[in-house]
Amino acid sequence: SFWGTTVITGLFSAIPLVGEDIVSWIWGGFSVGNATLTRFFAFHFLFPFVAVGLALMHLIFLHDSGSSNPMGLSSNIDKIFFHPYFSSKDFMGFVMYMFVLMLLSFFSPWLLGDPENFIPANAMITPIHIQPEWYFLF
Repeated sequence: SFWGTTVITGLFSAIPLVGEDIVSWIWGGFSVGNATLTRFFAFHFLFPFVAVGLALMHLIFLHDSGSSNPMGLSSNIDKIFFHPYFSSKDFMGFVMYMFVLMLLSFFSPWLLGDPENFIPANAMITPIHIQPEWYFLF
């Protein structure tokens, strides 16, 4: 995690003129540390609320103005109401996703983790075998 954060946030330094300042602001200093951890925690806490708010705003605008019609036809024959057809389908998908997530969380929480994540971070020693997370390997 430490080295992943160092590498990914270091990519911002490639932005001309302001890249180094952005990296220093994200890190909260000259390297990844406690300030970085605090900022990442706050971001990971607040971002889902912002995403849900944007999704709700999108649905409200979609409900008010309707979806675009590339065919240019205004026939009501082929229209399907969002509720209850699509909302029940989305709800069932959400329930199934939460069921699988809870199974993983309760019965095997470390199944998808990497054992190297339990090694304490040391800025002076780079790990021998650096690999991407499992979901980037597909």
